[in-house]
Amino acid sequence: MGYGPRKRAIRQFARITSWPETESSEVRVQGFAGWKAGMTHILMRDTNPKSTSAGQEVRKAVTVVETPPMNVLAVRGYKMTPYGKQTAGEVWTDISEDSPTNLVPRLANQTRGERDVEEGRKPATRGGRIPKRPSQPSDEALNSLREQELTEVRLIVCTQPDLVRSIPTKTPEIMEIGLTGGDIDAKLDWAMDRLGGQVGLEDVYKAGQEIDVVGVTKGKGWQGSIKRFGLKLLSHKNSKRRRQGGNMGDFGTGYVRKTIRQAGQVGYHKRTELNKKILRISNPEESEITPAGGFLNYGEVLNPYMIIQGSLPGPAKRLLRFRDPTRPRN
Repeated sequence: MGYGPRKRAIRQFARITSWPETESSEVRVQGFAGWKAGMTHILMRDTNPKSTSAGQEVRKAVTVVETPPMNVLAVRGYKMTPYGKQTAGEVWTDISEDSPTNLVPRLANQTRGERDVEEGRKPATRGGRIPKRPSQPSDEALNSLREQELTEVRLIVCTQPDLVRSIPTKTPEIMEIGLTGGDIDAKLDWAMDRLGGQVGLEDVYKAGQEIDVVGVTKGKGWQGSIKRFGLKLLSHKNSKRRRQGGNMGDFGTGYVRKTIRQAGQVGYHKRTELNKKILRISNPEESEITPAGGFLNYGEVLNPYMIIQGSLPGPAKRLLRFRDPTRPRN
């Protein structure tokens, strides 16, 4: 069956729970996020020695992803318990009125209606008061983390959609990314130095690297079994209908196995594509990438961007997440 269950994703940007351990003496970030702008093509030298066009100039399809810097909101530590890995503690940055984290409703100590009135909009009736993060001094929270036997340190970051003209929302998405290299103390020191600051794409990846891309595919809604699984049409002499799966088993519908290919949801699934190659990391000031008239359904790329070989899941404006490869090529 390939994937199961074939149902809609919980949210538009994916959640990553596993981060690979890499052999590195220096601490660095293992992931990033960006918005899919669209696809184009480039002329490049084929570097695959096993290809029939090895060493020749070929035309390749590529995807452009806009990747503005991400804000570091907090440092989170994990410890191992008899019930698995659990959160040991967090150190959050100070949230001021000028901080970009003020755009995150979950970090504001007011109702959504109060926020709407403050910004001159019609007050919303949904939601209640969302408490602010506890204002524990960062030194005390950091010392509390150091006293525990941590097994992993990660960063809690948020995107900056207000820098991307093509994205309709201005509310940042909060996500967690892993750290690799060094010991636990080195990771804590490295993370605390960048708490409240920003992480750029150049600090994470370089051109020529391979990464895993995690995203939510383009939704197609409810479709029949022919489109959903590519079944063959039944004979023209079949009774009643041809676009169906045929026999569904020995009993009635209450005994149908889940392996029987039937109609259902197509698209809007969380999918991971492995080992996608980064061809270029640049910005519009150095190299303009936007075609004449802008990318279809997206517009102009104004921030640092990344060119990745091949296609990526999701439509234009879909937020994609990247991480170090979990199954790197030998």
